[in-house]
Amino acid sequence: MLMNSSDDGAKLHYGPSGFRVLRPGNHVYCAVTGEAIALEELRYWSAEYQEAYVSAEVATRRLTGEA
Repeated sequence: MLMNSSDDGAKLHYGPSGFRVLRPGNHVYCAVTGEAIALEELRYWSAEYQEAYVSAEVATRRLTGEA
């Protein structure tokens, strides 16, 4: 069975104001919740930790050490 590379999600490099696609895919996973985030809906990430977050609340919890 052939698997599409997007089955594993995209691999991104997160910058301070955007991200660069290193491996194609249509989603990434939240570093805290594990929830899939469609690339077109990705708004929250950490360039320092190279992690994506599903929401502002989750990002805040993670970055303040509450997650």
